[in-house]
This record gives sequence, C-alpha cells and structure tokens, in this order.
Amino acid sequence: MTGLLGAALALALAAPARAGATPTAPATHTAHTAPTALAAPKAPKAPTTVASADAWQLTPTGTDVRFRGLAAVDRSTAWAAGSKGTVLRTTDAGRSWRNVSPPGAEGLELRDVEAFDARRAVVLAIGEGEASRLLRTEDGGATWTEAFRNTDPRAFYDCVTFLDRRHGLALSDPVDGRFRILATRDGGRSWEVLPDSGMPAALPGEAGFAASGQCLVTASGGGKDVWFATGGAATARIFHSADRGRTWTATDSPVPAGDPARGVFALAFRDRHHGLAVGGDYRAGQPSPRAAAVTGDGGRTWSPAGTPPPAYRSGVAWLPHSRTAALAVGPTGTDLTRDGGRTWSTVDTGSYDTVDCTPDGGCWASGEKGRIARLARG
Repeated sequence: MTGLLGAALALALAAPARAGATPTAPATHTAHTAPTALAAPKAPKAPTTVASADAWQLTPTGTDVRFRGLAAVDRSTAWAAGSKGTVLRTTDAGRSWRNVSPPGAEGLELRDVEAFDARRAVVLAIGEGEASRLLRTEDGGATWTEAFRNTDPRAFYDCVTFLDRRHGLALSDPVDGRFRILATRDGGRSWEVLPDSGMPAALPGEAGFAASGQCLVTASGGGKDVWFATGGAATARIFHSADRGRTWTATDSPVPAGDPARGVFALAFRDRHHGLAVGGDYRAGQPSPRAAAVTGDGGRTWSPAGTPPPAYRSGVAWLPHSRTAALAVGPTGTDLTRDGGRTWSTVDTGSYDTVDCTPDGGCWASGEKGRIARLARG
C-alpha cells in the first residue's frame, strides 16, 4: 500500500481540470449524539501513514473540541464547526486558526458548516426543538446572525447544504412520518419549510446521521440535484431530488442498517451521476460489513463496494479533478479508492470524522480532540 495516497493525489492533480470535482439515532437521536466526550488536550500523535511525502498533516487548533463540521474553500482557507459552539477559520493553510465562534453559542452542538469564501459561512446547530438553529456570518465570523431557530419540538435537523450561493437546504428527521426539508433562496438569510407532499413516507425508525455534515449533499457545479442518506430502519436508503428539494425518490442501499447506530452516514457526488456512500455501525468495536456503495446513475441504483473500508466511515470526498479517486474517513482511519469506489485500501490510521477537498487541490479532514489536518504534498 506504500504511496497510495500520495500517488493518487499526484495523478488527480496532474489530470486536466474538469467540472465535477466535489469537495464536497435515528428514532431516539442516539446517532446524532454519538459519544463526544473529550479528554483533556494532549500533544496529538502523528497519524500512521503509508506515504512520507504526501500525508495528513495535523494543524495547531489549540482546542480539544470535536469538529464534525468542515468546509474547505481552497488550499489555504477552511472553516470547522464543532462541539461547545466552536467555529474556527484559517486563511493560511492551517498554520494558524482563529476562533470565530458565535457569541453565547457554548451550549450548541455545531455539526455542519457551509462556506462560500473566507468571509461568508452558514453553520448548523443540531438537537431537538430550539437546539436546531442556523447561523450566518458575512464578515469572517466577526459577527453572526441567527437565520433560523426551530420551534417544532418534533424536528431534529441533521445537515445543511448549498446548491449554489443562493439556494440551500437543511434536513430534519421525520415529522409526521416524512423527512422535513428547510430551504433558502437568499444565501441563508431566511429559511422556510418546504411542503412534504413530494417526500416518500419514512420507514419506522428511519433518520439521518449528524456525524460529518455529509448526510445531505449536492453535486459539484451547481444544478438542482440533491441527495440525503438515512439509517436506523430495516433498510438504509438514499433519497434524491432533481428539483431543489420539492420532490424526492428513495432507493434502498446495500449498506446494512436495522439498528439505530447503523446505516449510510455520508455521501459524495462528483457530478449528477457518479456518487459514493459510506457508513456502517458507529459504535466502537462493532463490525461494519459492506460499509460503502457506489452509483453511476444518479442514485437510482446502488452497488456494494467489492472491497469496502474495513470499518465504519463517517465522511467521504472525491479527490480534485479525478473521475476515480476518493477518500473516506472515520475514527479508525482513512481509506482510498482509485477505481471510483469499487475497492478501498486503508492509507492512514488517524481518527477523523469528515473530509473535504477543493478544486485547487486542497484536502482537509477534521475530528475528535481538536484534530484538523491538511493533506500535505511532498
């Protein structure tokens, strides 16, 4: 496996630029609150990697919070959102991080962040009732505005995504038997609940996972397509909308579910046809067979990976400008595919919850104990 990560990235960056490079508990919400207790900060060990020249390089965040939300803007700029209402931003490739957390947000659990650039971003706080909120900044985090606060005690928002700079969606677990979609048409300044008449009925126990900010995703290059992933029910499903969330279809995935801790946790689409799904069982020590799947028809059908990651994975991203290379991350390591998701190989054993890559060749990952890393090229 020596050099797989570095070799794949080098091949991807050498390829001609093309459109379609995506940076991209259940019923009782136990999946949303997967253990986040954090130890006192320690000097992190360098992750065990298979390539010395190209590897995840930990950056000095100065905190021990868990960052499940990550938005990479480019090789130099990234945002991270995590527990204790924490938001960090870097504009110097991770050499330093600025704490730009919303004032008074210490009690919020931030699980997703979507950034347009170094100044504009939207963060999602999760939880039942009023714990679910959306906040927006236009000045790099110097000030924040609360754009949405959930007032329905039955709703629990999991993820947020943007199709372009104006149109965005947020996903809630089922209310009255159907998943709820929140929409914005003004870049996140205001939000409205969409009608649920075009949403298929949820299965008993079905919900999304607020584990990595990737349970609701769009394809690179804009458009109207959006997908979300579920678990907890007898079958893990992947929903698709081709009209910005007005109407949806649901497809069974081969990733095992049947338990509140199991299902599809993350999706990534490099275009409107080619997508990846990863997941498994988030409980430590539990097996996660068939933890990855792939589609070539926009999610109408999904096939299991022939050689999936060996354990639960919560985040996934296509490498820049590549039709075949992608990374999947989880608490026990990073896996690489070079054949579009059919086979995966472990290339790093560091713990990460989510991963994001940018068109200019930047890849970032974040997770527990303040860990944020940048893929450094030798």
